[in-house]
Amino acid sequence: MNPIELANLALTCRRLFLRDHVVEVMIGAHDFEKSHPQRVIFNVDLFVPYEYSTPKADQLTEVVDYDFVRDVIRRRLGSGPVVLQETLCDDIAAALLAHPQVKAVRLSSCKPDVYPDCAGVGVEVFHTK
Repeated sequence: MNPIELANLALTCRRLFLRDHVVEVMIGAHDFEKSHPQRVIFNVDLFVPYEYSTPKADQLTEVVDYDFVRDVIRRRLGSGPVVLQETLCDDIAAALLAHPQVKAVRLSSCKPDVYPDCAGVGVEVFHTK
């Protein structure tokens, strides 16, 4: 995405976010990862145009609900194990971007327990309509 498109998102959208959402996930390519779930930390930014995210009557139905983000993650994780964080992030980002009011998604996943000498290993994606 070029800088003009990023600036346009920043000027025309509200950024909704979910920070440090920790879930247990069956994920991994290595044998030591396949025998038990691992903690995965998700961070999500949704860019929603102001016209779809500025409530007039202070009602939840006027905005994108944070529960939607958690539900998308939960549904994907419930559909079975995954080998790669890249696959997991792409699947979740696509489902989030399918929401009619969402214009862009930035999503990261981090596995904090893979290596003892790292705070975590992860992937980040940014997708727009």
